[in-house]
Amino acid sequence: MGNKQTIFTDEQLDAYQDCTFFTRKEILRLHGRYHELAPHLVPMDYTNDPECKVPPALIVNMPELKLLHVNSTLFSVKRRMSHRIVDRSEDGAGNLSFNEFVDMFSVLSETAPRELKAIYAFKIYDYNVDNYLCKEDLEKVLNKLTKEELTTEEVQLVCEKTIEEADLDGDNKLSYADLRT
Repeated sequence: MGNKQTIFTDEQLDAYQDCTFFTRKEILRLHGRYHELAPHLVPMDYTNDPECKVPPALIVNMPELKLLHVNSTLFSVKRRMSHRIVDRSEDGAGNLSFNEFVDMFSVLSETAPRELKAIYAFKIYDYNVDNYLCKEDLEKVLNKLTKEELTTEEVQLVCEKTIEEADLDGDNKLSYADLRT
């Protein structure tokens, strides 16, 4: 980063600390990574809350997302799934503001509560964004996580059994509540 130093107000840093699982130092380090992704878009001075977003193509290739292995009992993030994490951006196109970038990494941090990680995983796996996991969502997830090494019949069987076992209200789809019990 050379001689450039990230500048936030104390109030901004306090707000980031209050809303995330990061220290001030970690927030500044995250901003450094965010800036490195697109130095021509991301200013070092954040005291005036600049409006900028980094495109998904720059984010999904971050080594932190490629190598990240988040609590394997909930979900593991593999290269094939990193785009799903970024797709959850507010603009729907995967462009992330610094706030969204910090939120994403906060959820994926070791200190984030298991429940928050589970909610985030559910949203990542909800491909059609209807707040349910249907058979099609599960098929896509399973194919991505297994690198399409299972046959179509094996994938269908696993998905059908998963829904059969976990679908408490019999609607052939899984709500977050179905998975919590």
